[in-house]
This record gives sequence, C-alpha cells and structure tokens, in this order.
Amino acid sequence: MRQRATQSPRLLALGEWLQPRVQRMRRWRWQWLVVLPALALGYALLLVPFTPSISDIRKAKLEQPAQVLTADGKELALFKRSNRQWVGLDEIAPSVVKALIATEDHRFYEHHGMDLWRTAASVWHSLRGDLQGGSTLTQQLARNLYPEEIGRSASVNRKLKEAITAFKIEALYSKPEILETYLNTVPFLYNAWGIEMAARTYFDKPAAKLSVLEAATLVGMLKGTSYYNPVRNPERAVARRNTVLAQMVKREVLTATEFERLKVRPLRLDFERQEVPSGMAPHFAQQVRKWLIDWADSHGYNIYADGLVVHTTLDARMQAWATQAVRNHTRTLQGIANTNWSKRDGWNPDNPLVHSLVRETTAYAALREKGRSSQEALQELLGDKAFLQQLRQDKLRLEAGFLAMDPGTAAVRAWVGSRDFAQDAFDHVQQARRQPGSTFKPFVYGAALQSGVPADAQRVDQAVEITLAGGEVWRPSDASPPSGRSMTLADALAYSKNTITAQLVQEVGPAKVARLARNLGVRSSPLEAVPALALGASPVSLLEMVNAYGSLARGGQYRAPLLVTRIEDRQGKVLAEFAPHPAEQVWDEEENYALVDMLRGVVDKGTGRDIRRRWGIKDDVAGKTGTTQNNADGWFILMHPELVVGAWAGFNDGRITLRSDHWGQGARSALPMVGDFTAQALRSKLVDRHARFTPPESSHWWASLADGVRRQMQAWWGEERQPPAPVPDRTPPPVAVPAPVTPTPDGDVIEESTPPLPASQLPPAPPPSDALDTWMEQWAPPPGTAPDWEQTPPAVLGRPVEAP
Repeated sequence: MRQRATQSPRLLALGEWLQPRVQRMRRWRWQWLVVLPALALGYALLLVPFTPSISDIRKAKLEQPAQVLTADGKELALFKRSNRQWVGLDEIAPSVVKALIATEDHRFYEHHGMDLWRTAASVWHSLRGDLQGGSTLTQQLARNLYPEEIGRSASVNRKLKEAITAFKIEALYSKPEILETYLNTVPFLYNAWGIEMAARTYFDKPAAKLSVLEAATLVGMLKGTSYYNPVRNPERAVARRNTVLAQMVKREVLTATEFERLKVRPLRLDFERQEVPSGMAPHFAQQVRKWLIDWADSHGYNIYADGLVVHTTLDARMQAWATQAVRNHTRTLQGIANTNWSKRDGWNPDNPLVHSLVRETTAYAALREKGRSSQEALQELLGDKAFLQQLRQDKLRLEAGFLAMDPGTAAVRAWVGSRDFAQDAFDHVQQARRQPGSTFKPFVYGAALQSGVPADAQRVDQAVEITLAGGEVWRPSDASPPSGRSMTLADALAYSKNTITAQLVQEVGPAKVARLARNLGVRSSPLEAVPALALGASPVSLLEMVNAYGSLARGGQYRAPLLVTRIEDRQGKVLAEFAPHPAEQVWDEEENYALVDMLRGVVDKGTGRDIRRRWGIKDDVAGKTGTTQNNADGWFILMHPELVVGAWAGFNDGRITLRSDHWGQGARSALPMVGDFTAQALRSKLVDRHARFTPPESSHWWASLADGVRRQMQAWWGEERQPPAPVPDRTPPPVAVPAPVTPTPDGDVIEESTPPLPASQLPPAPPPSDALDTWMEQWAPPPGTAPDWEQTPPAVLGRPVEAP
C-alpha cells in the first residue's frame, strides 16, 4: 500500500503530461479526415489537364477519318483508327448487350462512371492477394479510346485518370451511346475491332444475327482476348462462355433451363480473318499518314475524327500502270528464280547458304535454347520439309520498288513499295538501302565535268589497280577483259565501263563525287568517300536516286519530293496548301546538260538501249542501268523532261540472287518495268511527247571565254590527265569501240557488271543467331527495321503556303 501511494504522484504527473497531447491528437485526427480527401481532390484536379479533353471525347463517336485522294480525285485511303465497321446499337443483337452488362458491369445503369461498391470490393480482395478488376464499362471505354493518355499500368495515377475520363464520358454520352461506342471500339484479335468485325471474323455473320451462344463467346473474350481465343484455345473459350451464361442467369436475363440446354453445346466457329483494304498505293499512303499525324497534332486536328480531306500528288492512272508493270515483270523473274534455285546446286539441305539461312531463324534459336547443340538443331530443321519449304518461300520471294516523279515540281506520281503489300509491307522505295551499282556512275562523270574534263575526252580501257589505305590493292574490272582501246567519256558511260570510271574517280577524288551526289538528292544515306563509291558501293534508297536524277532533269536544281498539295475539311474549306519546295541550284546548268546528253547515249546505244529497241520509245529520254556484284540488285532510272522513273529488283536478303547473269542485269530485271510504264504514260498523253531537254542559254560573253580557256588548258595539259600506266597500243582508232559482247537469243546485249568490292568495303558475314537482329538491320533489313520517314526533313512534303 505504501508503494502504490508513493507511485501515485508519478502516475498523476504522467497523466497530466499526456492529457493535452492526447487531446491534440484527437483534434488532428479530425483535421486529417478533412485534409487527406482535400489533398486527394487537389491531386485529381491536377490530373484533369492530362486526360482527354471534352472536345476529344465528343469526336470519339463521330468517327470521320481523314480521306486521302489522288491528284485526279480517286480515293487512295481512309485513315481509320483500326479495322472496324461502326454499327448502331439497334444493329447489334440484344443478347450481346445483355451478356455484356451481366458479366462486366451489372450496375451499369445505376452509376455515373464509377461503381463505388465494386471499386471498394476490388481493393479489399486485392489487398488479400486476390487481384480483381473494378472497372466499369465506362472506365474500360476510357482505356480503349485513349490508351496512350491513360495508360494501362497498375497504378493509382492511371486509375484516377481513368475515373476522370469516365466521368467526362458519362456527362457527354447517354447510356445507350456509351454501350454503342464501347461495342464498336473493343478489340477482338485478328485485326478485328468492334463487335461487327468480330462477328464477321469468328462467325461470318453481322452482329445483328449473333445467337446467345455466339454473343456469350465474344463477350467472354473481353476478359483476355488471347487467353480465351476460341481459335487457338477452344476449351478455355467454352469454359469462359459458360461463365458468361451463368452470369446472365444470375442477373435474370437468361433462364436456368436455357442455361442447362446451352452450356453443353459445342463451339461452332466460322472463322475468316478480316483483311484491311490496302488501297492502290499502300506504301505511299503510309508515308502520307506519318506526316499527316504530325501536321494534325501541330495544328489541333484529329486525323481520325475531324473529316480531313487530303489531296496528294499521286496520279491514279500512273499508279495503276506502275502496279501492273511491277506485277507482270516480277512474275516472270520469280519464275526464273524458282527454276534456277530448283537445280541440283540450288535450294537443298547440302547448300552452305541454306545452312546459314536456317541458323538465322527463330526456330533454330528456340532449339538452341532448349539445349540442342548447333549441329543437332541444324539437322533437325534441315529434316523438316515443311519448315524448309516455308523458309524457301520467304527467302526466294523476289521483290521490287518503283517510283515515278514529275521533275518540274518533284511531285510523286506513282509509288510501288513491294510486289504485294499484304505479303511484304517493307517499303523498297524509301526504307530499303541497297547498293546502286552503275546508276551511281553519272555522279562520277558529273564530277569530272565539274573538274573541266569534257564529255569527248578520251580514256583507255585498261586494267586498273587502286592502292587503298592500309596497303590493300583493288582491281576493278568489267565483265569482259580490257580492250586496250581508247574511248570517250560519253561512250564509257554509255557502255558502263568500270575501268574508265575507276580512273576518273582517282582523278577527281571520291569526296567530290560524294558531294555532287548529296547536292543532287542523295541526302539521307551516308556516302563513304572511298574509290569503290564510284561503282555504287554505298547503299542508298530508290527515292534518293530518282530524286537526284530529277535534279539532273531540272537543270541541276534540287527540290525535295512533294507528296501533299492541300488539306480541306469535309465542306471543302481549304485548311492548308503546300507548294513545291523552292528550287536550289546545286550545279552549273551547262555541265548538268552535258551529263544529261551523255546519259542519252545509254539509251541510244548503250546498256539501256532496249528502251528504244523493245519499247519503241523515240522521245527525248536519258537514263542509266545498274547491276551490283553477283547480280544481287538490278536498277534502271530513266529521265524525260516531264517524268523521271526508277525501278529496283532483287531479294530482301542480298545473298539471294536470280542465279542468272543474263536476267540479273539491271537492263533485264529493272528496265522492263520502267519501259512498260513509260511507254503507257507517253501514249496516254499525260506526258508531252514533244518535250525536250534544252541546253541552257549562254548569252554572256564570259561563258564563251571561259569555255575557250578551259579547252586550251585541256589541250596543253591533257597528257597529264591520262593514266600513267603503259598500255599495249597507244594509237586510238578513229571510232570508239565497246568491249566485245556475247550474243543472246534476243540480240546483242552489253553485259554490265560490278567487280568485287575491296575487302574493307564488304559487308560482314552473318553473325550467330543471338546477334542476328543487329546484323539484319544494317545489311539485310526485314520489314519495318529501316529508318522512318520522320528522319527526312519536313520540307520533303512541300512548302506550306497560306490558305485563302
């Protein structure tokens, strides 16, 4: 008792000390009950500007995609969000709506965007380790419509943005409108978006005719389209379908008797993948779409909802001719390739190239990951006939690129990026980078003209040795041995003489050649200033090469390509106009005309003479063929004063060729496509057949004086320009004679070739499969790995002018 009495004052003192602190904590508790919700509300208000705007939500249901038209008014493309067909709620079977609400949001008609009870329950279950979703149909719609703005990460931030957007949707749309929008925007795999495309994909019928079982199957997929995919996982799909039917019984929209009858029914699919219409020029449309998205974002428009009408430079008739020319000739080349690769030394399990191709596949990598040795994995796949057949089909599919432009404005008139967009969406006009072979030679001869060497200057066709950095010696040669005879530069270009071209690049220097090529239009691809550049060692795109030849046709003036001329709204009001980019004089007009005149010789008597001989084109045209080493690439580019046309033919993998020295020539693989197209364009009178390349006016007295001085200096020091190496016969004949050629069934052909590149210029051998992606991106790029259009300067689509 005495001890308790002595301790009680201490306890009293402690109580007196704690009492005010406890009271203060009680007051703060009530304050926190006010502060915390206020902070949460403030944070939510801060997120409002980062959610879709009211105007964007209003447009979501409008669905007015941008319409892209050709220059002659034909529809080229519709830029939809996805492959879907919008249908009204009255065009959807009632069983779909019943199944959807019963399964996904049975209090749909009672909440205003969020179901508080369901949200609280999902939080409770998630804290106990049973993750559950608490999103309403409106919140799911917000995610479907704005996946980028809201995101899909499991975070409080995302849920708040989702809820804010859901409240906005509920404020703007009625419940039936929300259901209609949801059902038209939800994805269902296999490129099917919305209930209508899903019904046609899985059951080959419109959404209005879906049965209860079919409706339950599609609604069941919404929980996880891949996991409950009825095509690949039918057992899971049936189980999930029956869960949906059970939910319908629970919500009293289906009787128990019907449920017992329906749940035992088998899954009856009528599957047919819905393909997106590609249009007449899908690769061209892709370039326009990428640019239009940037333009619309910077000017406050939505390409999917604002009903923009985009007028392009493409001509529908020329595009049809181009597509037909590519299709017809590549079919012939594909037959040749199939025949040549079917020979004994072609595609077979003993071919080392086939071994390399097998080792680069994902199937090979998968077997290695499973523990197979390199040899075991290789032999297993070589013994798989179906696998080898598919690999052969993929690798031996011949491809092509084709481009036609108006040299006056640099407007694109026709663009064919591949044989078939559905099979290969890789764009061989803008994305592909391939060695251009002899089509690059005009830049060498142009650099010689810049240095004061005239077209009638002579060089000797003799063996050439070029010592490279590090002591490596390169010996470029032609298909035939050197003749030892002298010929003019004009003839050397016409007959595509590698030996004389190699001499010229030593005289003028590869840096000057690269500079001229860049000035004229090869501005995106890197050009290595090495001697092998003269014969097309640096990969470039067909778009760059055709545009560079367009600069030649314009008198040495560079213009960036033009794709779009104006943008309107659906009422015809002009929102923006785009004029051709200002011309940039990058080369002397007289020297430019001299090179064009030299290129006339290519089609008059040289490697491109089939243009006149076979297609009967008598107009003023000039051009150049190109063939790379082992005939891996065939090129031809043709210039007319009002049309520049270029084509490339080859395989996606540069190691695959036609296995034919005759058909592998650019004059046989690429030229026919250009010839066929150009002949039709000239006959149609879309191009003026009387147009001529006109020489520039030399009205200034100093031009004549300068020309006289230049010729006198060439006479004085001409011997110094001749290669110092001795030749067997220094007496030139009166007329330049090309190298001997071998007759073929269709007449004499001037064989063109590209000699082996120096070892330092060769692409590396393919690496092991674990590093294959990096190698393929640089040397054999598969679809979608090449540089994007955005890397080209914005001016490539034209210079904007103020709309009226």
